[in-house]
Amino acid sequence: MEPGIRLYIPDLPDADELVPFWRRIDAARWYTNFGPLEQAFAMAAATLLDAERPPGVATASSGTAALALALQALELPAGSRVLAPALTFPATAAAILAAGLEPLLADVDPNTWTLTPDIARRWTASVSAVVPVATFGVALPATAWDSFAEETGLPVVLDAAGALGRQKAPRRCVAVFSLHATKTLGVGEGGLVAAHHADLVARVRQLSNFGFEDGVAAVAAGNGKLSEWHAAVGLAQIPRAETLWGAKDRLCGAYRRALPGVPMQAETPGNLVVRLPISAERVARQLAAEGIETRRWYQPDLTRHPAYEQLPRAGELSATASLHDHLLGLPFHSRLTDDEVSTVARALIAAVARPASEEDRRWASVSP
Repeated sequence: MEPGIRLYIPDLPDADELVPFWRRIDAARWYTNFGPLEQAFAMAAATLLDAERPPGVATASSGTAALALALQALELPAGSRVLAPALTFPATAAAILAAGLEPLLADVDPNTWTLTPDIARRWTASVSAVVPVATFGVALPATAWDSFAEETGLPVVLDAAGALGRQKAPRRCVAVFSLHATKTLGVGEGGLVAAHHADLVARVRQLSNFGFEDGVAAVAAGNGKLSEWHAAVGLAQIPRAETLWGAKDRLCGAYRRALPGVPMQAETPGNLVVRLPISAERVARQLAAEGIETRRWYQPDLTRHPAYEQLPRAGELSATASLHDHLLGLPFHSRLTDDEVSTVARALIAAVARPASEEDRRWASVSP
């Protein structure tokens, strides 16, 4: 059944907003390879991250590419272990592996659902870097991770894929963002690497362009550049950013009022997720029957994906396991109305209160 209330509807500039930038591409006849629009977009994105002290910014073809490039730019020994949470999207592990490194899967805090500096401190002797994740697009504590990096000497790359506009640019660490169409500032596909380290940003740009330096490949690398067409969308999006983010703030407030006492993110997220006292799969089926689209974001966790289930683990992942059956993503996009939020909330409350049926028990018996 086609959902009546969609989980997510991307909000990108329309054709009329893009035409002036397309005209600039036509005039320059420059379509990729760090063209004028890409350069302008990187500068505008830096100011968007921190108007008072903009970081250096390198663009990339996707958020996954941006994370892999940032890790490659650290120039760690091949095969070095990188601590990352098991509760994340598979792209986190894929990027670490693509950089020639090995993920070491860690647990998350049961309340914030994130890998924290305190958890990471238990494993500093076992890893060469740390990649905490801004879970569901909620910003990580940049100051705390800067202090961790200063204290331990370990490089930290914040996987803030869904947190552009929320995540503060760290001073010592590196931050990576996704520009996928469903993210907080979508351009279709793309990514950003932000850091207050000019040399690292320059290495990322070099690595995204086959490792070229003065016309020769100084290092072996691939192609991870952002095209002028995607930069054009980014330049058209930036003036819309505050409106897009304000819509999410409004909706987050509406959900909190409609679902008092239901655990959800403490700050405005990129994807709104609630923790339920019963099976999220059961509630998702009930909402689907009423035309409400949901998603089990980050489920299964990395330990349950065949591609990553053999990765080494940093001790017991008890919080990750306890969250597995109970997290559910709700509709959350700029076109969602307060009335639709109320409809979702009423359906959710009713589904949680509904006694388990024989069908529910059959589903539970075959679920992983």
